[in-house]
Amino acid sequence: MHNIETERLRLRNFIEADAEGLLEYLGHPRVNCFLDDKISTLQEAHLKIEKRSKDDSYIAVCLKESNELIGELFALKEEPDTYCIGWNFNARCEGKGYASESVKALLAYLFTQMDARRLYAYVEDDNHRSQKLCERFHMRQEGCFVEFVSMTTYEDGTPKYENTFQYALLKKEWLQHQAIH
Repeated sequence: MHNIETERLRLRNFIEADAEGLLEYLGHPRVNCFLDDKISTLQEAHLKIEKRSKDDSYIAVCLKESNELIGELFALKEEPDTYCIGWNFNARCEGKGYASESVKALLAYLFTQMDARRLYAYVEDDNHRSQKLCERFHMRQEGCFVEFVSMTTYEDGTPKYENTFQYALLKKEWLQHQAIH
């Protein structure tokens, strides 16, 4: 993917120097859906970086001034013109608008450069920050999958099934909102 720059951020492919930043937020996933990505060593971070650096589906979100990795976006293509999108950010960068700034750039990139027709995101029912982020970009909640998937277990080892919302946005809806603003 080519680099995308916003006012404060650079969206780019992952590079080897991102390993420590990746370890910082994947060492302690805050949302259960990222538990499968959990890592605990710098060596594991380097292995993930090696895979992600070759995969345009994963986008590093970095501070423009320092190139420091603060999170990631993903856009998984489903033929012919739909993408499943998501994000994961370092907790210490929360509340500064970085997620909003990067997702805005991602939507514009997917709709204008990748000719996406439809984007959707899965968000757990207790992930209020991501729900608000979807709503900020006029993604509509299409439904709630009750006890949809289990990413973790209760203390007794039984699966904890989570309710998951699906949010979506069509290109024509996005264009309509762009025309208003």
